[in-house]
Amino acid sequence: MAPPMSANEFLAALRREGTTVVEVDGWRHHNRAGHGLWGPVNGVMIHHSATSGTDSTVRLCWNGYEELPGPLCHGVIAKDGTVHLTGCGRVNHAGGGDGDVLKAVIAEKRLPPVRWADTDGNVHFYGFECVNRGDGEDPWPQVQLRAVEQVAAAICRHHGWSERSVIGHLEWRPGKTDPVGFSMEWLRERVRERLK
Repeated sequence: MAPPMSANEFLAALRREGTTVVEVDGWRHHNRAGHGLWGPVNGVMIHHSATSGTDSTVRLCWNGYEELPGPLCHGVIAKDGTVHLTGCGRVNHAGGGDGDVLKAVIAEKRLPPVRWADTDGNVHFYGFECVNRGDGEDPWPQVQLRAVEQVAAAICRHHGWSERSVIGHLEWRPGKTDPVGFSMEWLRERVRERLK
């Protein structure tokens, strides 16, 4: 468990890891403050956006939609590997999930099967939306996958976490499938190698 990074710490951590960052105007103060706690933080959650197109995805993640106000993530990872920062603080990305999964993340143990949604994940996880339709056919360019690895490793490195602090939305909330197109075990192995 750790206090969340400040905007400056977050930006510096991403850049130290080699991430190409685009700062969306106002991202440093764009959050859901007043709608629940932000922190202590325990991990990084990866999503696919179920959209196509960087600009439209960034707008969606900034604004949200009628049922779920934005921001919907801390950053949007584009197909070209750029990370568009859309929020700092509590954001609406994880929703309710399995408290036993959170316990495993905190202990950095293998995750149990997800069974219920009894814990607010927006408190505990940094969240990144990756531009991908999530249909199993939309490709994942290597430069985008490298950026996913970089952002996850950057946050883990800053907090002193292992790759076990990186999870997918499908490992947190029943009924979720994202990310589709690569396995979280594969990503955790990439993060583990990067953190050596």
